[in-house]
Amino acid sequence: MLCACSSGEQFIFEEPPHSPESLATRDFSASGLSSRTGEWEPKFDETQVEEAESILKEALSLNYEEARALLGRLEYQRGNFDAALQVFQGIDIKGLAPRMIKAIAERTKQRKPRSKADIMVPNVMSLRSVSLLLEAILLKARSLEELGQCIEAAKECRIILDTVESALPNGMPEGIGEDCKLQEMFHKALELFPSLWIKAGFLDEAVTAYRRALVKPWNLEPRRLAAVQKDLAMILLYGGVEVSLPSQLLVWSKTSPKSSVEEAILMLLILMSKVAIREIDWDAEIMDHLTFALSVTGMFELLADHVEQILPVIYSRAERWYFLALCYSAAGHDEVALNLLRKACGSSEANHRPHFPSFLFGAKLCSLDPHHAHEGINFSREVIDLAKHQNEHFLSQGHKFLGICYGAAARISVLDSERSIFQRESLDSLNYAAVSENDDLEVIFSLGLENAIQRNLDAAYNNIMMSSDMTVGSSRGWQLLALIVSAQQRFKDAETIVDCALDESGGMDQLELLRLKAVLQIAQRQPKQAIETYKILLALIQAKKELLIQDNNIDQGQTFSHEVCSTFKGSNIPCID
Repeated sequence: MLCACSSGEQFIFEEPPHSPESLATRDFSASGLSSRTGEWEPKFDETQVEEAESILKEALSLNYEEARALLGRLEYQRGNFDAALQVFQGIDIKGLAPRMIKAIAERTKQRKPRSKADIMVPNVMSLRSVSLLLEAILLKARSLEELGQCIEAAKECRIILDTVESALPNGMPEGIGEDCKLQEMFHKALELFPSLWIKAGFLDEAVTAYRRALVKPWNLEPRRLAAVQKDLAMILLYGGVEVSLPSQLLVWSKTSPKSSVEEAILMLLILMSKVAIREIDWDAEIMDHLTFALSVTGMFELLADHVEQILPVIYSRAERWYFLALCYSAAGHDEVALNLLRKACGSSEANHRPHFPSFLFGAKLCSLDPHHAHEGINFSREVIDLAKHQNEHFLSQGHKFLGICYGAAARISVLDSERSIFQRESLDSLNYAAVSENDDLEVIFSLGLENAIQRNLDAAYNNIMMSSDMTVGSSRGWQLLALIVSAQQRFKDAETIVDCALDESGGMDQLELLRLKAVLQIAQRQPKQAIETYKILLALIQAKKELLIQDNNIDQGQTFSHEVCSTFKGSNIPCID
């Protein structure tokens, strides 16, 4: 046993571990004294000797705790987590915490040139001792994690964070990691803390832990800081939790995040800016998460802006144009998207391998606009040629778009002979696609629509009934079925179909169905019922417009009126006589 007596106080300790040089001995030697008998050099005056005695007393008083920390580390490295935990539990961290806080605060003050007499601070632990104790707490947390006690492990991690943050309320000063492992231990605890809450299933606590790591300057390396920001963004996006910001972190401005998704987007945009200035390396996951976040919030043009900022070496030109085309198409700018796809599929890329997704997307966009029908035929043929060699599962899609584009080309064709050829090619392509993919709803519906336009009413009826069996509540399916039945002079049945559709639809679909119902009532020579239907239609339009104006969204109200007018004006319902 060891006994140290000074100033009336007595400390009794177990035998220190036999090692070439204990931490206490190292601290004592570092102060200018040698622990070996007869090797003391009289360097100091009486005041310095008293300070040295005080430091020695402090070192001896920590010897027991340090010995346990070293023994626990050894057991942890051997994989004896139960034994390590028992050793670590013998360390009185609560009793040592005030002295650890004082030591960190005193010894991490901004360093200035000091005299030798100022080097030693009496009654204050060394940073090496503090680092060793913090490592012991960290290894205790890891041992608990290995034993499946994640909540207890997180509580141990919190002790490290609370201790260091109490001593350094403004963050970690520069250069502290040069002399000891204090900063390293703290950084490890900072990263481990949220992951423990995630394993324990407390995602709200994990979000709070991530924010805690980011709110102050803790001298994390750019790569490690980016990893914390990315992990926070991921849990905010996919965790399904809404954790409001604490009041001290709220900054009332237009750019302040108001939801978890907005906060995640902010984190990801910060990361993308770091990538742009090459502060961190390119990480494809960051772009994937940002793409998802901006897509679900409808900010496609912002996504396009960040795609354009990506360094050229990341994506090939065709891939970049394709990505941008997806963004602008989703934002409603199909013409811009089509121009980009023309570049990706044009002569400038003739020396490179054809970018199949660009041809496929180009065919799809052209199939949506009759004005690009002929260009869509070229895109679709290229898709079919490429699919035969490398993407056979897209062969039916190529024939589907080819059939739709041929049908659109037939309707704008001036020559009867050309129209007849296009109509035949349209049905041939759509039938081929339907045989290849008989469970593809879009193919069956497109075939039914083309048959209806070419007045093949029985075939069209069968196609649309098959399409209705494959889906529930499709407004356009109901409308087309009602039109086909009305073209067979079965107006009452068509009106019944429209009534069924009205029960399952809403919004603009409901308005279009009411208009169709009024037309059917006129065809049945029921003008009074048609007038009542039109009154309901006008009342719904006015109610929707007033609702938008009440919500201070006048622009949307005006846009809604224009949409209604353009929908009815441009409605190309086939003749039902």
